[in-house]
Amino acid sequence: MSTRTTGLEAPVAAASTAVGYTSSGVPCVSVAPMMDYTDRHYRYLFRAISRRTLLYTEMVTSAAIVHGDRDRLLAFDPVERPLSLQLGGDDPEEIARAIEIAEAYGYDEFNLNVGCPSDRVQNGNFGACLMATPEHAARITTAMQQATSKPVTVKHRIGIDGRESYGEMLEFVDTVAATGIRRFTVHARIAILAGLDPKQNRNIPPLRYDDVYRLKRERPELEIEINGHIASIPEIAEHRRAVDAVMVGRAAYEDVWMFSGVDHTFFGDPLPDIDRERVVRAMYGYLDRLEADGQPPRRLINHMLGLFAGRPGARKWKQALSGRLPDLSGRDLLERALARVPEETRREGPRL
Repeated sequence: MSTRTTGLEAPVAAASTAVGYTSSGVPCVSVAPMMDYTDRHYRYLFRAISRRTLLYTEMVTSAAIVHGDRDRLLAFDPVERPLSLQLGGDDPEEIARAIEIAEAYGYDEFNLNVGCPSDRVQNGNFGACLMATPEHAARITTAMQQATSKPVTVKHRIGIDGRESYGEMLEFVDTVAATGIRRFTVHARIAILAGLDPKQNRNIPPLRYDDVYRLKRERPELEIEINGHIASIPEIAEHRRAVDAVMVGRAAYEDVWMFSGVDHTFFGDPLPDIDRERVVRAMYGYLDRLEADGQPPRRLINHMLGLFAGRPGARKWKQALSGRLPDLSGRDLLERALARVPEETRREGPRL
């Protein structure tokens, strides 16, 4: 289990009444769990941009934790906190055992995936499938809460094919909430399990934000977080007028710099003295450690491709770091790429 210190400082804990936090002390902004994206290398990069935002792991199945390489699956750098471990599975006892194992790693909360529509997940009868069986989902969340004193939360869709109405979503939420769950992250699209792949399920079913807003109005005692095609700071601010928290998905990966002003805008922190060039150079020590462990620099560099998204020099930056890379150290690769970006772009401050 990794306890390695880094050049980044751990985030300061905030009181539950602090600006930017829900009544239970959870950050009001988060980055969605995304397979192949929100790994520990991305999360380390992200923490050079925002310290307050709640981060999630990629979904990890309970079976993988119980039977697999636990350090590879669960270890993380302390700077990545606050951090939630998202779990997938349909066996209450196995998920409880996975949480007992994960407890030693220091996660801040545990989240149940009830939203993923992939064929692999459907074959395992978990993810979005669990919306069809609220009572079974409740058995899982009961087991999870019995296995930890940390918060247990649920991320789900507004429905699935065949169970698409607001009333059916409310039935699911009420059934699970009866076990003691108090925070729900709601992806404001249904998941169509028959006929659409995960990418199509992120785009084709229409967004129904009003259903999420209604859920918060009708269940004010619950903490409701909204997710689904939210891609800017103004959009986050607008959604927060109706719900407790906002989760950002692909935009947080494709344009990670959008979070550079989040700690100031939503959490009241002083405007950070950072720019993209400083963030790049803050990664040099991390790359050195990766290489010392025999890991390729691409583990981190791939996550940095969108750092200059939408700005002059972004294309040249991506070209310099894509394809077959020269046989150079990670820091030298980044220095070469930085040299292709105009100085005024490199030196731009946080986005507000």
